[in-house]
Amino acid sequence: MAIREVLGLYRDLDSAVAAADALREAGFSRSEFEVLSNAPYPEGTFGEESGIHRLFVFPLIGAACGFAAGLLITGGTQLSFPLLTGGKPLLSIPPMIIIMYEGTMLGALIFTVLGVLFESRLPWIGRALYDPRITAGYIGILVRTAPEREAKAIEALRKANPEDILTENGTVGKQPARS
Repeated sequence: MAIREVLGLYRDLDSAVAAADALREAGFSRSEFEVLSNAPYPEGTFGEESGIHRLFVFPLIGAACGFAAGLLITGGTQLSFPLLTGGKPLLSIPPMIIIMYEGTMLGALIFTVLGVLFESRLPWIGRALYDPRITAGYIGILVRTAPEREAKAIEALRKANPEDILTENGTVGKQPARS
C-alpha cells in the first residue's frame, strides 16, 4: 500500500499544536503524524500520549543470555576436559563466577545498545519529507497517510495557518487554490 507524506511548516508552537489538534479532529491517529523540530519539547506538548517503553527488557534478556553463555563455557570446558586434582570437585565455582559475571555484564551491555537502536527505530532506511527550515527553528508536522486521505490532511494542516505545506510532488502552499 502506498503511503503519501505531507509536511506542514509552522513558525511557532501554538500553531503546531493547533495543527496536531486539527489532524486529530479530522480523524488522523497519532501514529499517522509526527512532530519535527530542532528543540526538544516535553512529552505531551502536542497532545501525544506517553508511549510504552520496553527498554528495560533488553538488558534483562541480555544479562540472562550472557549468564547462560558464561555458565555453558565454564561448565562445559571443565566437564569436557575433566581434570581431577587432589579429590577436589570437578566444577570449580570461584573461577566460574568471574566468567559468568563478565558474560552477564557483556550480554546486558550489548542488548542495551540493541534495545536503544530498536526503540529509537534506527536505522531509518526510508527517506522522509523534510525542509531545512525545521533546523532553523520552524516546527514541522509530518503526516504519513494513504493517497486518498492526502487532501484531507492538507486541509487539516491549513486550518492552523502554516507557513508552508509540502508534499512529495512539491509545495502546495498555505492557502487553497482559487478556482
